[in-house]
Amino acid sequence: MSPDPDTSQDLPVSIDATMDLLSAGDYVADRRLATALFLSLRMGRPLFLEGEAGVGKTEIAKVLSRAMGRRLVRLQCYEGLDIASAVYEWNYQRQMVEIRLAEAAGELDRERLAEDIFSERFLTRRPLLQALTPDLAGPPVLLIDELDRTDEPFEAYLLEVLSDFQITIPEIGTIAAEEPPLVVITSNRTREIHDAVKRRCLYHWVDYPDAARELEILRLKAPEAAETLTREVVAFVQELRGMDLFKVPGIAETIDWTNALVQLDQLSLDPAVINDTLGVLLKYQDDIARLEHGEVNEVLRRINAEVAGGRHG
Repeated sequence: MSPDPDTSQDLPVSIDATMDLLSAGDYVADRRLATALFLSLRMGRPLFLEGEAGVGKTEIAKVLSRAMGRRLVRLQCYEGLDIASAVYEWNYQRQMVEIRLAEAAGELDRERLAEDIFSERFLTRRPLLQALTPDLAGPPVLLIDELDRTDEPFEAYLLEVLSDFQITIPEIGTIAAEEPPLVVITSNRTREIHDAVKRRCLYHWVDYPDAARELEILRLKAPEAAETLTREVVAFVQELRGMDLFKVPGIAETIDWTNALVQLDQLSLDPAVINDTLGVLLKYQDDIARLEHGEVNEVLRRINAEVAGGRHG
């Protein structure tokens, strides 16, 4: 389903314009990601973003919402997520009040009463149904975050939403979006998402940034950090990503660590401060213990040589 020309005029008109849009939201994207997002917006297709935790998948939807002035509707997925939490449920309390008022007034037409209480005014809209609701600012950005945390029956339910931007409610019928929302789906790939979902989307794997892009990201997200510290942090993290760790740090952890070092008034890295702050950067004790037991000095020695040689800048 393609966006209506009259409502797509605020969409970026080129890949370069898409990169500018992301840049305006302080998101440093590579051209492949900007291409996938541009095509998703212009073709009216959901964008499925897969990658490790902390590489910036969720942030893309947030930046898109801010940059385009669209409402962000976020469905945070989890195991056991059901229709009542994700799509809609009936306001049973209001329905009971309506029934009692009808009985008190002597209205005994049960069929008419049933039609009345199962109407949209008694419907509680959850994120998926909210995303299909018209908005003066334009179709919202629908973020379906960490879809891999749900189960397969919920994936199956999503197919109608992703294909036709509509939801069928047995008591009412089909509710379709006047204009399709801008849909971003993320997955940390803790399990495979069914092909039927992926077929309805454009796909992009969000990888860890290379050193140059990570340096640019830190300059935006941790502007108070000294240039030497920023370069050393990038070099250190890039080295860690080449090690056999249980969970290598993502860009989110890199930003947190840099800001933590700024709070400690660090102008450069040294073994003591690295050991003291590893819990900001790494989230598993086995990884922390491995670095604490002699690896830090070796990594620091390598990165000092690399930074001095200009490899990370």
